[in-house]
Amino acid sequence: MTTSKYDIPLPIVLAGARGHGRWHLENIRRLADKGIVRLAGICELTPLDADEIPGGLGTPEQSADFGALLDSTGAAIAVICTPIPTHTDLALTAAERGVHILLEKPPAPSYAEFRRMADGVAKAGVVCQIGFQSLGSHAVPAIRRMVDGGLIGEVVGIGGAGAWARAEAYYRRAPWAGKRRMNGVDVIDGALTNPLAHAVATGLALGGATRTEDVDAIETELLRANDIESDDTSCVRITTADGGRITVAVTLCAEHPDDPYNVVHGTSGRITFWYKQDRVLVQRAGHGPEEIEYGRTDLLENLVDHLADGTDLLVPPDETGAFMKVVEAIRLAPDPIAIPADAWHLLPEEDRRVVDGVDALVTAAADELALYSELGRVAELPPVSRRLARTLAARASWVLPQPPPKEVST
Repeated sequence: MTTSKYDIPLPIVLAGARGHGRWHLENIRRLADKGIVRLAGICELTPLDADEIPGGLGTPEQSADFGALLDSTGAAIAVICTPIPTHTDLALTAAERGVHILLEKPPAPSYAEFRRMADGVAKAGVVCQIGFQSLGSHAVPAIRRMVDGGLIGEVVGIGGAGAWARAEAYYRRAPWAGKRRMNGVDVIDGALTNPLAHAVATGLALGGATRTEDVDAIETELLRANDIESDDTSCVRITTADGGRITVAVTLCAEHPDDPYNVVHGTSGRITFWYKQDRVLVQRAGHGPEEIEYGRTDLLENLVDHLADGTDLLVPPDETGAFMKVVEAIRLAPDPIAIPADAWHLLPEEDRRVVDGVDALVTAAADELALYSELGRVAELPPVSRRLARTLAARASWVLPQPPPKEVST
């Protein structure tokens, strides 16, 4: 596919320019400075003021009507960074007009909506990139080569750990924040599916299990300390089609927030990947630790290169099918269980809830490839973390393995 029908720089419309959309504005400015894109339009319910648009981007057309804006600007690419339930319809609006797409993660709130989006995009013949920025890290293929070369022996499993903090105001930032459903429509805005979704998607990529058919079974434990519908402290264990195990544990109620990471456990070593930093630590028997920093390919730039010269697209929809099976398992799981009030406390100066002992529990889950409720007997855990695990285990009658979702025909 080429861009012969377009003039360089390629015209871009950004849908959703506030919140995380501000990052996309800055990234578009970076690529505009390189001369390969220009910001042609911004779709927001309330237009941006001039001081909200980074310098160098000119005066893009603004409208709340996404389809009309795509038509009037002649956009080649649409960047969609809007509420999760709107992703599929907006992507199809772009696809129907022959506009290529960068779609923020998670691509959809359900597997059925994901298939509707992916099948519609494929039928329209346009290109769609899913915005898992960590999958643009050069560390991901490098770790896969290390693993395939036997650097750490046989792979035992892959862990993921994310201990982040979010103030209570985070859940008031938008009507859909912290919701599982709203007005009868799926949202599924939980810790594993949105803010720490990269830990899941990156773990799947490191395990070579990115497509729908690569997942065999999924177990979930969904919990919440905040007064929300969705989960803020949760873990998932994925069994892959080849028998591999991927366990990801996260919280938005950390005692001491830190960068999330994935870890590949082998019989003779381990590889830890801090995916926001593109930093890798290799530890193996008989060798000193080795730390490596990698570069990263920006996903919007990769999409432009794909259109221009056929460069391989890094994250097409089919490569997120396994992640969407995890989203679907979380959607079908029982609603998150409230963590007892005596197991968390409010940090007034930061206006956030902290789950006591959760940091060590997150780390242990990634190390042991275990669910939270299975960690009560881990002697190395601090007593407060063991108590938390036992408390969760006592409430774990609702925790059942979730079968992978069936294919949905559209």
